[in-house]
Amino acid sequence: MGLHLYFLRHGETTFSKTGGYCGALDPELTPEGRQMAMEFAQAYQHVPWTAIFSSPMRRAVATAEPLAQAVGLPVQLRDGLKEGHYGAWEGQTPEWVKQHYLEDYIHWMTEPAWNSPTGGETAVQIANRAMPVIAEIEAKYTEGHVLVVSHKATLRIILCSLLGIDLGRYRDRINVLVASVSLVRFTQYGPLLELMGDRSHLSPELRARRGT
Repeated sequence: MGLHLYFLRHGETTFSKTGGYCGALDPELTPEGRQMAMEFAQAYQHVPWTAIFSSPMRRAVATAEPLAQAVGLPVQLRDGLKEGHYGAWEGQTPEWVKQHYLEDYIHWMTEPAWNSPTGGETAVQIANRAMPVIAEIEAKYTEGHVLVVSHKATLRIILCSLLGIDLGRYRDRINVLVASVSLVRFTQYGPLLELMGDRSHLSPELRARRGT
């Protein structure tokens, strides 16, 4: 059977609605975001889960908890799964950042692997803390179904790392909307992407809330 690793982005927050930069900030889910977590749990509770891992940020834990409660598994928290830190850009819009940090913004947009938001993290730095968590999961669970609940940039960077995609292109090659699920199965030839950004578990009303 091998290891099946499911990657779930947290549900909607006020920042995912508005498009402001939210990495180190720790907002709660919106009511719709909580409903997204519930609908994920309802759709996926019949999977024979082996373990659940999550970023310790509130929006991720709140997304993981309905499934954890439904299947009776603890949520294992890992700092490596936190969202990328946006430094001085936290809580600001792209328009504000372009007005105040245009040069840094251009560098980050051009090559985010090695350029960070002002005072924040590069994609390489995010990969260097997130991928050890994936390695830990691979070492512990050679078989089974494991859920990883994390954030937009961190999940895209993890998926790029697993699939051999240039980290500097993570925004150009991978998209994960709020409450979307991606599935990677580990085979004798390495990671195989079987599902990408799926939201079919959500009601049509929630699916329409794509977020940023």
